[in-house]
Amino acid sequence: MSSVLVSPEELRTLLSGTECDIHLLDVRWALGDPDGPEHYLEGHIPGAIFVDLETELAAPPSPLHGRHPLPSAAHLQKCARSWGVRAGRPIVVYDATGALAAARAWWLLRWAGLTEVRILDGGLPAWLRSGGELVTGSEPDPSPGDVVCTAGNMPVVQADDVAAWQGALLDARADERYRGLVEPVDPRAGHIPGAVSVPTSENLTAEGTFKTAEQLRERFSGLGQGPVAVYCGSGVTAAHQIAALSVAGRSAALYPGSWSQWSSDPERPVATALD
Repeated sequence: MSSVLVSPEELRTLLSGTECDIHLLDVRWALGDPDGPEHYLEGHIPGAIFVDLETELAAPPSPLHGRHPLPSAAHLQKCARSWGVRAGRPIVVYDATGALAAARAWWLLRWAGLTEVRILDGGLPAWLRSGGELVTGSEPDPSPGDVVCTAGNMPVVQADDVAAWQGALLDARADERYRGLVEPVDPRAGHIPGAVSVPTSENLTAEGTFKTAEQLRERFSGLGQGPVAVYCGSGVTAAHQIAALSVAGRSAALYPGSWSQWSSDPERPVATALD
């Protein structure tokens, strides 16, 4: 396995073993689709626990902090223990949308100091293509976990850091949002001055799996050797960009407030394709 991804075949082998107790987390969420819990009940990988991105992987939204602020380590620890997560046991996270949501859980758990966390490459579609089975309904309540979460184990930047950023600043949203042609959810259209458009969707193959490490290294080859920071709409899909960069051998900082925070502050400058 890589340090970021696990294939369906690798996961099936691990689940069939007798000595590897894996925590499976189902993180189905998408902008405009609030029905993740229902999707989970309709079919999930056996043993997986549903994780609610809005309430468990984020603090309450506000214009000051953005639509998906980072939760406190204490809140994340409480949630992780309710999922049954125990210290030292590996975690695999998945969704059904190419890891665009699951990567938030991957990043956040690593930020909290959990190192054995991987993304199921291709998510549920890849699992089904490989012959994996699903079960319906809910799982038995897990025994409470004992994991300890401590903040700060993945790099983070704030708005003032971004305003003075001297490295590569990547905008992971769709290019039309970056250019300011459309803005479906946030107060202003456009992008942070100096940012370059690197849409998260282009990290994936047509089947929804991550491109190879070599392909991703080529994708990010123009970033130079300086520091890298990433933002998106609200700090969710930017985590996917950081996962892809990690596969390519690059580290990057997350701007959690992202465009939802930046565009809510009238004092922050905005650039568009027309500038």
